[in-house]
Amino acid sequence: MIKVISKKTKKQVKKRGFLKGIKEKVSKTRKLNDAMAALIKFEENPIISPIRENEWESWQTFNPGAILFEDRVHFLYRAIGSDGISRLGYASSGNGFKVDKRLSYPVYEHRLSGLSYFYSSSGGSFGGCEDPRLTRVGNEDILYMTYTACDGGLGVALTSIALDDFLSERWKWKTPVLISPPGEIHKNWVIFPEKINGQYAILHSVCPEISIEYLDNLEFAGGQYIYSRYQNTARNKCWDSWIRGAGPPPIKTKYGWLLFYHAIDNSDPGRYKVGAMLLDLDDPTKILYRSPEPILEPEEFYENQGFKAGVVYATGAAVKNGELFVYYGGSDSYACVASANLEEFLQELKKELKPKLQKRVLKNKK
Repeated sequence: MIKVISKKTKKQVKKRGFLKGIKEKVSKTRKLNDAMAALIKFEENPIISPIRENEWESWQTFNPGAILFEDRVHFLYRAIGSDGISRLGYASSGNGFKVDKRLSYPVYEHRLSGLSYFYSSSGGSFGGCEDPRLTRVGNEDILYMTYTACDGGLGVALTSIALDDFLSERWKWKTPVLISPPGEIHKNWVIFPEKINGQYAILHSVCPEISIEYLDNLEFAGGQYIYSRYQNTARNKCWDSWIRGAGPPPIKTKYGWLLFYHAIDNSDPGRYKVGAMLLDLDDPTKILYRSPEPILEPEEFYENQGFKAGVVYATGAAVKNGELFVYYGGSDSYACVASANLEEFLQELKKELKPKLQKRVLKNKK
């Protein structure tokens, strides 16, 4: 079944000559996926789109961080308006699919240091905060957020907020600190949601290997930085020949840490895809299983008709009532979701099968 879109959107799609291609592609995808479908795109994607009346989010709304609290999925999504600055907006969902609450104002802004603007080709902004990842470590009453600080360069910043303030929409964020060395470009760092061997763990590189920094605290006082090495080491004859970085914070499962990551296939250049790994629980630098094919690909019109065509970029994930939700940006313009039964997804990943995608019709979910 083809997704129902508005008349306005339908006219735009027809005008650009995409509608016929979309129908053909969805039809072909369904035939390929009928035998095995673990992760399913929500048929009513995108779940968050720009609002033209809100200047700060009038151009792009994408790459949402996500976390489950009090049986609701809470999002902080990246937004860009006409001034070209990236800010974070808030939305939430009771069922994990449909956004039923969204604030009209930004809830987090990175105060620019006064350095010259830096054009970020990854998303099109000229400064601000990009691509948030949200983590609660254990039962702490603190919500941590790592993000890319676009401020005269690209580095990883860390801030936090009391959990009660977050849930009560009192946006009292702690002053952010840069945790990557100044003058170096870094992105896609994530905090594990549990301490490992009694220490906080930050995954800061997935190439050429899984690299993790272990810390007694997350204060980063006195100019403390994590020194990370990224080196693109080609994986021959693999879809993920150019691995870019981690997606959402890892999810703990009984089989290992579930980690999603971004990669590009050299035979399909310029198109971002998402893969999955299972990492050892005690030593997450060890990869136990890896998906032999991407589990998320840019196939739909909302993943190919935006600021940057051919991009899916996962930044949030949650598990609710045994169901896995993966939240991602489409074409650097929209926020979307795909889902699966967590146990079935993990079983397919352990067998190193190909968990391909379909679209999902939402029925009887309130």
